[in-house]
Amino acid sequence: MKKLLIVESPGKIKTISKFIGTDFKVMSTIGHIKDLPTNDLGIEIKDQKIDIKYTTIADKDKVINDIVKAAKNSDEIFLAPDPDREGEIIAWHAQQEINKVASEEKIHRITFNEITKSAILNAIAHPSKIDMPKVAAQQARRVLDRWVGYEVSPILWRKLAKGLSAGRVQSVALKIICTRELEIRGFKIEEYWSIDGTFLYGKNHFNATLTHIGSKPAELPNEESTKKILVDLENKTYLIDSIIDKERTKNPVAPFITSTLQQAAANKIGFSVKKTMTVAQSMYEGIPLQDPKSPIALITYMRTDSTRLSQTAIDGAREFIAQTWGNKYLPTKPNFYGKKEGAQDAHEAIRPIDMRLKPEDIKSFVSQDIYKLYSLIWSRALASQMTPAIYAQRQVVIKADKYTFKVTGSTLTFDGFLKAYELDEEDEQEKTIKLPADLKEKENLKLEKITPKQHFTQPPARYSEASLVKELEKQGIGRPSTYATILNTIQSRSYVTLEKKRFTPTDLGMKLTQMLDEAFPKIMDPKFTAHMELDLDKIAQGELDRDKLLLEFWNSFEKDLDNFKGSATGGKKTVEATNILCTECKEKNLVIRLGKTGSFLGCSGFPKCTFTAKFERKEDGSIQIVEKTEETPELLAEICEKCKKPMRKMQGRYGEFIACSGYPECKYIKQSTANFPCPKCKGSIVQRAWRGGKFWGCQNYPKCNFSIFSDIEQTQCLKCNQSPYLLKKTSKDGKVSLTCPRTECKEIIEQ
Repeated sequence: MKKLLIVESPGKIKTISKFIGTDFKVMSTIGHIKDLPTNDLGIEIKDQKIDIKYTTIADKDKVINDIVKAAKNSDEIFLAPDPDREGEIIAWHAQQEINKVASEEKIHRITFNEITKSAILNAIAHPSKIDMPKVAAQQARRVLDRWVGYEVSPILWRKLAKGLSAGRVQSVALKIICTRELEIRGFKIEEYWSIDGTFLYGKNHFNATLTHIGSKPAELPNEESTKKILVDLENKTYLIDSIIDKERTKNPVAPFITSTLQQAAANKIGFSVKKTMTVAQSMYEGIPLQDPKSPIALITYMRTDSTRLSQTAIDGAREFIAQTWGNKYLPTKPNFYGKKEGAQDAHEAIRPIDMRLKPEDIKSFVSQDIYKLYSLIWSRALASQMTPAIYAQRQVVIKADKYTFKVTGSTLTFDGFLKAYELDEEDEQEKTIKLPADLKEKENLKLEKITPKQHFTQPPARYSEASLVKELEKQGIGRPSTYATILNTIQSRSYVTLEKKRFTPTDLGMKLTQMLDEAFPKIMDPKFTAHMELDLDKIAQGELDRDKLLLEFWNSFEKDLDNFKGSATGGKKTVEATNILCTECKEKNLVIRLGKTGSFLGCSGFPKCTFTAKFERKEDGSIQIVEKTEETPELLAEICEKCKKPMRKMQGRYGEFIACSGYPECKYIKQSTANFPCPKCKGSIVQRAWRGGKFWGCQNYPKCNFSIFSDIEQTQCLKCNQSPYLLKKTSKDGKVSLTCPRTECKEIIEQ
């Protein structure tokens, strides 16, 4: 009997093929095979029904034909794309094509959370049909995103700048970043002071902080008020008023879900959200260990919002904990973690396939990135099934008339789950402060030193990738599987910059957010976006009709859209006014305009006055002109590889470049080098400039003529796992797409 099993990613083919025997043929759709058309909206409303038009994705005709041909000669067909909404619609589209040559009875839908022999065989033994409510939920999300992006973006080009795009979820994420930036700009720094006392008890010293004056908290707003307190404290008698000893437990952390993995990977091993998902995908699909021809799946499915572990995983973890660290680290019963509000709970938590496979066991066979991320997942899964950590906590209260000093010491007495997993700093609230063990109540202390400290209130911190994911999750915006795309999109569009691992909105991002917030207050409202996510979940669960949700959204959105099209700015691009008088005509104020190279100051009297200038925006949001100077090349700390002289930043006919300051004696020019070798000769791939723009080419030219006349994303194709880069293209409507350059793959990822 001939059988066909169809997966989403070609990376799974080898891993699955070794489990299911020679009567199975395993093929891949290489991602989506159909989508909305690229040159048309593809959505029509007819008689209060939504009609969605799908077209075959470019270069997927051969993939479809090969699958249909194989299906025609098969007795049974198993559709096995990923177990999520995207995977469900891929399976549905594949079934539509296969239905042309095979009866419905032959076609089955199967899903599995891990790529192991038992999981695959169990899925085949218990087939089902396409989950149409899940398909409807994916369609609803796609239509909502299409309406916002397709209808709003062209208006933004006219009003702001060409190439811009709006996104139903990405614009709300950008708004969160911009709102934080406005909070920082509007923050008023305030001074305050604190007083620490150093006390002597026997031969031991310890510090305590002034917390209360009388019954009120100690408030020291300035140096003058602090000095008065210091004088009053000098000749006081200090007494230990009370000592409170107690034991405090810290419970183990839940196993990873997608968002917590992304946050921990950023905080602990410095991975971007995108990198975390790329590495996790490869571990899920299978990595060759001892046998290069036999890849082994290392972790379960990495897109999940559930902290649930299977009984097999719990048993494996408990057995490992008892054998490795002893029964004192093993709770009497397994630990279970409550379902997060709004969680779909479709798949179990992210965990190792085999708890017995330690990170050290795979270290010599895998990359450092895989080793680091696997170590994180493995240790967290084990820690989730261990006993709590125990701290001995002692609080000492010191009195001197109306003044109260306090200090709390904490000592770890039993590490529990911390034996396996070290907490992040922001999660670890215990501070190890050792206090004298022989302290006794009502005994006197000697004040050795009093230390005043000046402080200033700090504005809220800008978001990092980890903290933004945490905020998106907290507000219910997006879903774990979408966070990486959201963060990548707002960066690739130049709406934000990532400086010192913190997001700062650009002027473009701020203007775009302001414009969208005024025109579309509903879709820019985080609460509305979060509610929409819950409604999409209801569609997936069969509790809400797809078209009912879409029509309600469209009826409201269409009104805002019409108002936005005809708003007062008309065909003129929006500018930001300033109170800076033009230094050239001295008649008009300067405004901030958007150009191809970014924001700049220009005279509002243009075209009569053509004055322009660069500017910088201060922390408080104020604008300052950057005075024009003679273009003196900027010397850099970087040293020339050839002559060891300093490098310098230069302006050339094709833009900015970095070259040796020893020119003309040394003609070395720094070139950007790709992180992958030339496919032809294994030489270095460097970026070069010509009058048509920039391109990537082999450094061994003219001996090797390999070149890439396109922007590239230096990341491996997740579908074929063979191309080390993706072609990056921006369409006329500002939509960014990444395409695998391999003709056998040609996977397209829209951003």
